[in-house]
Amino acid sequence: MLDKQTIESLEAKATDIRISTISEIAHLGSGHIGGAMSIVEVLTYLYFHEMNIDPSNPKMEGRDRFVCSKGHAGPSVYATLAHKGFFPMDWLKTLNQGGTNLPSHCDMNKTPGVDFTTGSLGQGFSAATGIALGQKIKGEKSYTYVMIGDGESQEGQIWEAAEFASTQKLGNLIAFTDFNRQQLDSYTKDIICMDNIDTRWLGFNWHVQRINGHDYNQISEAIEAAKKVTDRPSMIILDTIKSKGYAPGEGIKANHSMAISHDDEAYAISVLQGGARK
Repeated sequence: MLDKQTIESLEAKATDIRISTISEIAHLGSGHIGGAMSIVEVLTYLYFHEMNIDPSNPKMEGRDRFVCSKGHAGPSVYATLAHKGFFPMDWLKTLNQGGTNLPSHCDMNKTPGVDFTTGSLGQGFSAATGIALGQKIKGEKSYTYVMIGDGESQEGQIWEAAEFASTQKLGNLIAFTDFNRQQLDSYTKDIICMDNIDTRWLGFNWHVQRINGHDYNQISEAIEAAKKVTDRPSMIILDTIKSKGYAPGEGIKANHSMAISHDDEAYAISVLQGGARK
């Protein structure tokens, strides 16, 4: 159980990351707001409480790794990395523009702190299993964390990697599914129903937990429990809200990628800072 001071600190940092993510996309005019905002609590917890990383040495040997396989969530990953000090905050104004170090999807060759290039759904998860296997072979005590989407989980490559990871007994691989029940153009239940996602992972011999993905105590306890399981990989299914914290996008169907005007930005930030919703 996290103490009150720690939770308040994480909540404040998550608000800063959400505000930066909104402004980052608003500066461009449009972007992947939905899936970026739904994983902010996990990003905040990992980067500001859990992972062994060093912003002054992004390639540090023996570090923990994070792979955002659902690479379209790049804007919130970038905001998190900027707040952690991997690169200047001003970079956020260059999202997906010519010459940027922050392309629409995560790119390890351009962005300090990004551990693998992602965007083609499923491939980041496969790479994460390879990274975790490498850590295990080298005898490192580090972990690989990977985030996938519920829509991404419709990719066959996800399940090939899942089978490989359990066969290799990768207890140092801790995965998250952002189960926000929406994907690019509809609800997951209307495309391929993922309601039995828990039993799918159990069937591949993973250690499985399901939590509220916006609750820091549950995130903390789930990661702690996952680390105690050393003979198989762990999946933490996150029940989340797509566009969480972006008031104009919460609760609507078409919120995967949205146009964000400066008026939208100002309104959303005012809500995050305690203003009233319309």
